[in-house]
Amino acid sequence: MTDLIVAGAGMAGLAAAARARELGAHVVVFERSPEIGGSMRLSSGVIWRYASFEEFRAQCPDGDAALQRAVHERLDQDLDWLVSLGAVVSEGSTGNPLTVGRRFDTDALVAVLARGLDIRLTTPVTSVPDAPSILATGGFQANSWLVREWISAEPLLLRSNDGSRGDGLRMGLEAGGVYSAGMDQFYGRAMPAVESLDRSQWVETAQLYAKHAVAIENGSGHRFSDEVDWAELRVVQWIARQKGARAWFVVPPDALDTPGRYGTVGEQIDRARRLGARVERRDQGVAVEVAAAITQTLGGLRIDPDGRVLRGDGSAVEGLWAAGGDVGGVATGGYMSNLAAALVIGKRAAESALG
Repeated sequence: MTDLIVAGAGMAGLAAAARARELGAHVVVFERSPEIGGSMRLSSGVIWRYASFEEFRAQCPDGDAALQRAVHERLDQDLDWLVSLGAVVSEGSTGNPLTVGRRFDTDALVAVLARGLDIRLTTPVTSVPDAPSILATGGFQANSWLVREWISAEPLLLRSNDGSRGDGLRMGLEAGGVYSAGMDQFYGRAMPAVESLDRSQWVETAQLYAKHAVAIENGSGHRFSDEVDWAELRVVQWIARQKGARAWFVVPPDALDTPGRYGTVGEQIDRARRLGARVERRDQGVAVEVAAAITQTLGGLRIDPDGRVLRGDGSAVEGLWAAGGDVGGVATGGYMSNLAAALVIGKRAAESALG
């Protein structure tokens, strides 16, 4: 007899299933793709929270405060839980004074969470099962129709696994759930403006230096006029709505030696040039053509802090939980660690489902 069904084998699904297994449940995980790990395996592996809850609220002011507090207060112990399972910490800090967290080896993390689980690959869940279920299919960034409907009509690069097609969102809505806030928001990066990038290049080739640019323009005279946030997320969302989802970063010569996590600004630009992106000399400095890439949708199903899928009146849909990219309301209005929310809410959803 199956005690719990989990749809999706990314961070949220694997964390939920591993916790359910730990509690003695018989859990079955269904995964659309031929491999496990989802977007977690393709990420930098940094799982973090803001150093203070006040900073979290300031950075993500439109999010659900109860969900945010749950993630903020539970993350540290859940990171310890990963370590207790055998996950490998490659860095003990984030290197950012705003945040607290750890970097994990993602392949090792996937292996540790999946150990002993019954995982059915290339087997998507297409309707809500009769058994208690957790939806964790990773959001809808790989569904071009939904991305056009909610985020941008322009063609965005996909910087994510291609199995996150909105299955969990669809099933949750069919069961009576409702949309969260922030359906038009996403986490992504400005990438070299080329036709495609190999997944091995997604992390280190990101063009993460908009805060050092003297101009961010769309090629038709329209400039980004908002303040560049520390994660440069508002810039990427702006680029996504420009023609072709492309823009130019114009960087002054004195910023080229500025260091970042993946080398200096000049080294990041050189990577873009080698990949075939257009790089030009202008009076103001070096201009680099970049394209918006979507990694994770930030809107999804509305849930409570236990991961229960909610109806419009606030009541819970019986027997149905959701976590990870299938939910919204955590990072609304800003940016926070998607992996952190997936870990905390996925683990808590399993505990709630097994009651």
